[in-house]
Amino acid sequence: MNANHPERRGSAWAPVITPFTSSLSVDTPRLIDHCRWLQSHGVGLAVFGTNSEANSLSVTEKRDLLSRLERAGLNPARMMPGTGHCAIDDSVALTRDAVQMGAAGVLMLPPFYYKGVSDEGLFRYYAEVIERVGDSRLKVFLYHIPPVAQVPLSLGLIERLRDAFPQTVVGIKDSGGDWAHTLNLIERFAADGFEVYAGSERFLLDTLRAGGAGCISATANVNPAAIAALAGAWQDADADQRQAGLNQVRDLFESYPVIPAMKAAKASFSGVDDWHRLRPPLVELDSQRRQSLLAALEAQGFSMPEGKDVSH
Repeated sequence: MNANHPERRGSAWAPVITPFTSSLSVDTPRLIDHCRWLQSHGVGLAVFGTNSEANSLSVTEKRDLLSRLERAGLNPARMMPGTGHCAIDDSVALTRDAVQMGAAGVLMLPPFYYKGVSDEGLFRYYAEVIERVGDSRLKVFLYHIPPVAQVPLSLGLIERLRDAFPQTVVGIKDSGGDWAHTLNLIERFAADGFEVYAGSERFLLDTLRAGGAGCISATANVNPAAIAALAGAWQDADADQRQAGLNQVRDLFESYPVIPAMKAAKASFSGVDDWHRLRPPLVELDSQRRQSLLAALEAQGFSMPEGKDVSH
């Protein structure tokens, strides 16, 4: 990527939060509504990400949901499902479904249960999934999130995967929270088209200025329009001011457990209390913290326009 290209636009994606019913099943109509709302505000759909509570969903559930999202008419070219699992067969099955529906790519966690695994083991995992899927349309975006997975993806591993599968391993989401590492990825790999996404909009402007692709960020679930606007107009004169505004919102949500906080905001602005619900082991904000969050959002003048839930 050429960081100086005047026409280059960035891209923003949301790891879509998942609504649940009182029986803890996925509330599919409400999920579809939220996905439509996100796409209407210019944000792509990284369904089955960390903030989707994806690892609290079964592979069967995810395959069914992917089919339902497709049938609902959501644009697959703006979808990047998370398909990485500890079991190779699970990753292959969901990845095949994503490719067949025409998804832009898949976001693939490493197998994360065993710790201290070698680059050789991780390479064999990714290679096995890619070769079993066996489809030239497959585009894999690696998912580097060592604070959660505790299984980092080294620069050497990324380079080896790029060498072995240059048309397939095409990007990465860096959720390590270390800007220096994201910059290193951009400087080392982006020149040949490898797409580097920051894992937070906090680094969106820096990422785009350095030659990266954009961000895949939790709070795109609640602040999509502003994030997408900066991604698309990052070379405008007011870009630093816009970034500061994004950081202010991000700071507020990060002062709480982020997934429950986003669901609390969605519940408040949609008027649907069920949005508070999470699957165990995660739990909702207690009433005191919920009220504190909402008061802080109000003080910031925060809003979620056109967020009224009309699916039920």
